[in-house]
Amino acid sequence: MRRRAEHCVTGRAPHSGRLAGYLGPMNAPGPAVGVVVATRDRAERLATALDHLTDLPERPPVVVVDNGSTDHTRAMVAERYPQVRVLAQGDDRGSLARNDGVRAIGTPYVAFSDDDSWWHPGALARAATLLNGHPRLGALAGQLRVGPAERPDSLNTTLAASPVGRAEDLPGPEVYDFLACAAVVRRGAFLEAGGFHPLVLSGGEETLLAYDLAAMGWGVSYCPEVVAHHEPAPSPSEERTAAMRRDELIGCWLRRPLPLAARRTAELLTEGGRDPVARAALRGLLARLPAALWLRRPLPPWVEEAARRVDEQRADEGLRRDERQIVTYD
Repeated sequence: MRRRAEHCVTGRAPHSGRLAGYLGPMNAPGPAVGVVVATRDRAERLATALDHLTDLPERPPVVVVDNGSTDHTRAMVAERYPQVRVLAQGDDRGSLARNDGVRAIGTPYVAFSDDDSWWHPGALARAATLLNGHPRLGALAGQLRVGPAERPDSLNTTLAASPVGRAEDLPGPEVYDFLACAAVVRRGAFLEAGGFHPLVLSGGEETLLAYDLAAMGWGVSYCPEVVAHHEPAPSPSEERTAAMRRDELIGCWLRRPLPLAARRTAELLTEGGRDPVARAALRGLLARLPAALWLRRPLPPWVEEAARRVDEQRADEGLRRDERQIVTYD
């Protein structure tokens, strides 16, 4: 009864009974933070990322999960980075490759990188300090800087202004939108929450993970003092864009209210009449929708309320972008 009462007063889930066993020793010997990199068929871009990661002063262990590459990725890593462990997958597992890397790496905290991103010197040490000092912190979203000029990503401003607010026992505002390539997770919390969802492989997987962590009582905070660097490709392919839109909608069907999921699907259907990318996203969604309904687990009310506020923030930012474009093009 006491745990239920705490839940009602605070609006947050009490930690599960397994939580204490997942915290792990805060000052255990060996590196505190390891790095998991998922990649496929981008050997040279991966080499640039590994140059930076293996040169970090923290000397983190690095695991590369190769999603069925057909280029020379595995040979390149073996020849040039013998200290980096490679997990070879038979096919492309999308974001699930990160789950495999987290299970394999064994450090209490795990930072994610993509084959076009890396962490700034000292960032991982700072992340470990924050996670050590805030036992309820399940994951942190770092500040993202883009390109050779290290331009601040616009997402940083969005996360800093999170409408969810900040709890007293967390180091920064609570967030639900972040990029994995700028995230550090508490390994035990990540595994307890199930990691990235098997139906959401290409877009929105971070938001779904944040929902599941929050539902279990873990916090996810934006911590701008932890800095990651990203050099993305100029623009995603149409196939990639369709997959991202599909997976974002699947995440909605998995966790959000059914009327909201139905409305967003109807909007995609309408858009599909004129946009082949939307049609491809809709076909992918319909193929996976039965599985999503079978695995559906609605959010607890306090998490849904926070998610709704984040939706409103996104809508407001979209309106402001449209207004800026009108001023620009008039």
